[in-house]
Amino acid sequence: MQHEQDPTYAKPDPNATLSPEEAEAAAAAQAAQSGDELSALKAQNAELAEQYLRAKAEVENMRRRTEEEVSKVRKFAVEGFAESLLPVLDSLEAGLAVQEATVEQIREGAEATLKQLQAALGRNKVLPIAPATGEKFDPHHHQAISMVPADQEPHTVVTVLQKGYQISERVLRPALVTVAAPR
Repeated sequence: MQHEQDPTYAKPDPNATLSPEEAEAAAAAQAAQSGDELSALKAQNAELAEQYLRAKAEVENMRRRTEEEVSKVRKFAVEGFAESLLPVLDSLEAGLAVQEATVEQIREGAEATLKQLQAALGRNKVLPIAPATGEKFDPHHHQAISMVPADQEPHTVVTVLQKGYQISERVLRPALVTVAAPR
């Protein structure tokens, strides 16, 4: 383009007639250039196809590894939970093996076993939902069995009939409660 700004430059006349030799040379040059472009495009296409196949294989391998990891996590999560319950099982079996236990000994053994069970559940993030009297009713964590007249704010917990449980903030079982009726 620089030579086009030169005042002595003469632009080629597109209407000028080429000699047969010049036309043949121009056609050969154009064919060679088209062949080079075609070769370059074919090489680029082959490279992109190879990259696509590699990416597809990598995604498939990642999917397979993820499925294997999820399977292992599930398996070992249950295994860890079961392992934490084994001492509780041992305590219950030991308590039942005692033939001549007094009521007091049975009660002490049951309380100790309950503490073991609560600790095992706590280690596995299974926590109780036990709302206090007067706590606002939460339908996400509580299940109202009935509404009763009470001397407290409406829609608050009056009594807990059964504790609920949650695991890592997901409710396993809501707490069964009675709720104060509106006045």
